[in-house]
Order: sequence, then structure tokens, then C-alpha cells
Amino acid sequence: MYEYLDNNAQVAEFCQQALHKKAIAVDTEFVRTRTLYPQLGLIQIYDGERLVLIDPVAVTDLSPLVTLLIAPDVVKILHSCSEDLETFQTALNIMPEPVFDTQFAASIVNIGPMLGYAKLVEIMLDIQVDKGESRTDWLARPLSPQQLEYAANDVLYLYQLYPQLKQQVEDKQRLDWVFEEIRLLAIKKQRSLPVSLTYLNIKNSWQLSGKPLAALQKLAAWRLEQARKRNLALNFVVKEPNLLNLAKRQPSNKSELHAVVGLSPQEIRRNGEQILALLNDVTESDYPPRVERLVDFAAYKGIAQSLREMCQQVAENQQIPVEVLGSKKQINQLLQWLWFKLDETREKGLLPDLLSGWRGELLLSGIERVVGAKIALSKDEGCPEAG
Repeated sequence: MYEYLDNNAQVAEFCQQALHKKAIAVDTEFVRTRTLYPQLGLIQIYDGERLVLIDPVAVTDLSPLVTLLIAPDVVKILHSCSEDLETFQTALNIMPEPVFDTQFAASIVNIGPMLGYAKLVEIMLDIQVDKGESRTDWLARPLSPQQLEYAANDVLYLYQLYPQLKQQVEDKQRLDWVFEEIRLLAIKKQRSLPVSLTYLNIKNSWQLSGKPLAALQKLAAWRLEQARKRNLALNFVVKEPNLLNLAKRQPSNKSELHAVVGLSPQEIRRNGEQILALLNDVTESDYPPRVERLVDFAAYKGIAQSLREMCQQVAENQQIPVEVLGSKKQINQLLQWLWFKLDETREKGLLPDLLSGWRGELLLSGIERVVGAKIALSKDEGCPEAG
């Protein structure tokens, strides 16, 4: 049923053959328990003739796979591909393209919004998929026959979903939407917030101002740098609530550090001196502006509700689920971009989802009507300008 490829020659031979296919089904298995970045454990590919499981632990040259994954004439079929994209970016420094995401495709032809792989296979193919191995250690060797069978089924049925889904999408003249959606997602995956602004993502950072907020800014930036350096999940460096407590308490010595609620002796032993040095280095010139919240804007509730109603109307006209067109999170992202002095989306050099791609084409005029402002895109920089 499947071939297990664990040497360079096998991978090169298969990838060369698959380059001549119109589409291939692709999936990954990875481990991400304590690490910041996903650790690639297996790559599954089915080209309609051969189903292969590529062992990235054993294979030392994955360049033929890179060539295949970015080949413009070969469609890569994935399901709910966000984590797969991140895994390929980490392991191979690429983003596959073009990508047909079956979850998104099913959403825009009204099979169901945000369906899981097993549920979509059940609905469209009437097949029950065993998900019993989903929490396995994909870095352990050897992988069991049960693990390999599970991994193989992920692309076997994925490939079978494609023709029918693609036809339904084409019937609605939305194939461009599918490829564009993942292209925009890939761009977002490649943009990161400047390290100095990491504090914006700390829960309850809005509670702080002045010196405590400046301390949080330094602590959050240091934690991210440590996480990247050590490939360690952020909360395994220092837990997020502890950052807030440290910024509030401003300990100046080891004794005061031990008094901070939530901070473990292990965290203090490993990071205590660096934390104290950061806190002692905060000066008034470092104070950032307060973190803004949408609920503090008087117009927020009314405009957000009007935007939801406008999105609902457009979604009904297009016969797509409103949560796929414009979710509450995406509406908030838009309003933050429009109103905040310091906005995460803008700092990443991105447009809000509701102004990007196919959504922007459907929603721009309605958004302008609701917010009472003309929104223009700068042709020179590709950056949005609100007027």
C-alpha cells in the first residue's frame, strides 16, 4: 500500500516522477511538545499511483522534495494546512505552492465550515478514518506498522477528496479563492512581529503603564529571544503570567524574586540573574505607550455589530458561512488596524484579512460604508492607508 523511503536515492527518484503529476496529496507528522518550532517526523505524499512515507530523520538530502513542493505546475493538496506550512518553513525553509486546502474548499462550497479531516472523509467518501495514532511520538524509531498505516491513510483519502471538491469549487468559480487563501496564509506565516513589540501579545498587558510596562516589554523580548535560541516553547522559558507578575512587582534582588507569585525555584535558578539585570536596566526613556483595547473605544460595539451584519449579508449572498468570510476575530483585527496607534498587523507589514484578497474584493465597499472612511492601498509600498 505504501513505500517507506529512508535514503536519498529513493526520495530523489520518487520526487522526479511526481514532478510530472498534476496534483499530489501531502501531509506531515511532527512533534511539538516543549519546542518553539515543530520537529518534522514524517512526510506523506500520494501522487495517485505511489504512496510514500519519507523519513526526514534518516534522509540527509531533501532538496528533491523542496523542488517538488514549490513546483508551480504541481498542485499540493493539504487539509487544514496551517501547521504543515509552519513545519515546512522550519524544516525546509520553504512554503509549498500552489496549495489546495480541502478544509477551506469544503467551507466555501457549503459542505461545512472548518471540518476536520476525518469528518470530511466521512461526509464525502463514507469512510471512517482511525485517528488513534494522532498523539504518537513521530520522532521515535522504528515507527510501528499501525503508525505508518495511520499516516498513509491521511494522504490516501486526501487525494480521493480532491477531484470532487475541485469540481464543486470550479462550478462556483472560486478556485482562485482557494489558492489565494493559502498564499496569503503563507505570507502571514513568514512575517513576525518585531521582538521589541512581543509584549503586545501578553495577556493583560493593558493593565500596565510606565515603568512596569517597560519592564514587561524587556522581559517579553528576552523570553522570545531565549525561546528561539534554545528552541523551547515560550512558557517553558518563563510562564506568561509570571512575566506580568515580575513587571508589576519589580523585584531588585534574589530574595524579592523568590517572593513573586508563580515563579518556580527552577526558573529563578536558571534565569534569575538575567531577569534582575533586565528589570534594573529600565529607564524612563524606555516607557512605551499604553496597550490599547477595542473596548475602550466608544464606537467599538456599534461598529463591530454593523460589520458583523454586513459580513452576514455578504455571506448569505455568496452562500458561504459567515465565519469563513468574516469572523469576530477578523473584525477585531480590522478595527485594531484602523484605530490603534500601535497595531500588530500593520507592524508586520500586512493588511487585515477583511481587506485582503477575495475577502477584500467582497467587503471593501461595505467596510468603508460602515466605518465612514475611505480606505486606500499604497501602490508604492503595498501598505494600507486609511483616510
